[in-house]
This record gives sequence, structure tokens and C-alpha cells, in this order.
Amino acid sequence: MGHLVAHKKAKKIHKIDDHLAMTIAGGMADAQWVVDVLRANASLYKLELGRPMPVRSAAVLVANLLFQRRLFPLLTQLLIGGRDHEGCHVFCLDPFGSLTEEECVATGSGSFIAYGVLESSYDKGKTVTEMLPVVVRAVSSAMSRDVASGDSFDVAVITEGGYRELTEEEKKKLAG
Repeated sequence: MGHLVAHKKAKKIHKIDDHLAMTIAGGMADAQWVVDVLRANASLYKLELGRPMPVRSAAVLVANLLFQRRLFPLLTQLLIGGRDHEGCHVFCLDPFGSLTEEECVATGSGSFIAYGVLESSYDKGKTVTEMLPVVVRAVSSAMSRDVASGDSFDVAVITEGGYRELTEEEKKKLAG
């Protein structure tokens, strides 16, 4: 079926816990299975140990799941990000379980377009609030120039207060 895009409005950011989220790109069924497994394990971790799963532990768990399936890989590229006792983290995972911690990263078929915006505007010294317009511009550029990218996007922010998705009005204001 080639490059069939069955639906262009799939949910790409998933809350795993109040301090942890995952973005997905690629095969939605494969990615959703990984989300479900990670959610279950994060809940069990919190129940058993009485504290949230560290972001690095979540990323390593998913890397092991992907590596275990390397002969028949899950066709997905994932980002796991969050905030824990060590600070803020973003981990990038490929379909074979390779794991890298990144400061600024994009995934999916439109990532090469998004990188054009991100690499020219990313500044480690800026706050999350200051960088949100750059993120929205990067995603909007990818959506407008890549046929395999969707028609909508979500933005989530994880702070000390927890996970929060931006409203449609907030996203429009940032894109403005």
C-alpha cells in the first residue's frame, strides 16, 4: 500500500505519568503498544516503590522492548521526556532500541524539515516558554511541507507542577 496515510489526526503525545510523556512517530499500532506497556510498568513501579519511575528508567525499559523485537522491529520512532529528581530529560529511541539523550530533537517523516527551524533557533539558555513558538513553528513547517505528517499537533509541557497539554487557543497564539 506504499505510503498510505490512513488518518492525519493521530494523537502523537501520550501522558505516561504526571512527570513523564512519550511522543510517537511511525506505525501507530506498534507505537501504541509501547505506550501501553510503558504506562503499565510506570504504574507498577510507582505502586511497588512508592515513587515515580525515573525518566532514564522509562527510556531504558522501552529501549529493551525495542531491542528485543529487533529481528521483526516495531516500526516506530519514539521520544521519552520528563522531569525527575535528576532534572529534565529527553531520550530518542529508534526501532532497534538505540537510545540517546538529546537537548533538541525531532522525529517522524517531517523531522528533517523541523530540524531546519530547530537548529537555527534553538537556544539552550532560553526558557521553555520562550522556546514554545520555535517548537510550534518547527512542527507547522513540517506539517505544511511533508505529506506524511498530520494535519494537527499537540504540545505538552512538563513542569514541577506536572504534565499539561496546551489548548487550541494557546497553540494558535504561539503560531500567530
